[in-house]
Amino acid sequence: MNVADNTELPPGKAVVLVSGGLDSATVLAMARAQGYECYALSFDYGQRHRIELEASRRVALAGGAVEHRQLKLPIGELGGSALTDNTIDVPSTGTTGENEIPVTYVPARNTIFLSMALGLAEITGARDIFIGANAVDYSGYPDCRPAFIAAFEKLANLATREGVDGDGFCIRAPLIELSKAEIIRAGTQLGVDYSLTVSCYNPAADGKACGVCDSCRIRANGFRQAAVDDPTIYQSQA
Repeated sequence: MNVADNTELPPGKAVVLVSGGLDSATVLAMARAQGYECYALSFDYGQRHRIELEASRRVALAGGAVEHRQLKLPIGELGGSALTDNTIDVPSTGTTGENEIPVTYVPARNTIFLSMALGLAEITGARDIFIGANAVDYSGYPDCRPAFIAAFEKLANLATREGVDGDGFCIRAPLIELSKAEIIRAGTQLGVDYSLTVSCYNPAADGKACGVCDSCRIRANGFRQAAVDDPTIYQSQA
């Protein structure tokens, strides 16, 4: 899905945000299937689930990215999130209210990630930026909503040379309105190897998923609903 109304051009280069998780692996496969030459971009931002950094390399390689960059960002030093601050516990399933933004929200993360992707897009000549944001089976993050994607695209085309003098940019969020089961079915049809991916917010030292955080719960439910075998090894099952 393209949130904003853009004139379509033939696929060329694209920057794809690749975290190493299920969603970003699917987005990379979708972009490649559409004929894009993909530049994968990942971030070491001080996340406690650093196992996803190795997963991002596996996903980028298996997904056919022509290049994979992993940049270090100090946003985790700000704290304020269970994903970056070891003094805040990662909540288990059911500990966050239905309308609450959970403590695993990282302040301004997708805004910062997309800003870096926008810079890389200008440098590489990419017009399209892909992100695996999802507003259906998501954990209440405000920067995973269609309104945010549309607003950032508008900003991208106001604040860059390519936006002012060139064809402009398109922020593509093809998973934004899909359930986790629909995402898994789509990725399976494209040949995504989900055993390469990591979703857990609080994995054990040996890499096993905790099985009780929101991300594990959403992932496990998605595989069950999609009727696809889940390759994840969980320490326990919520």
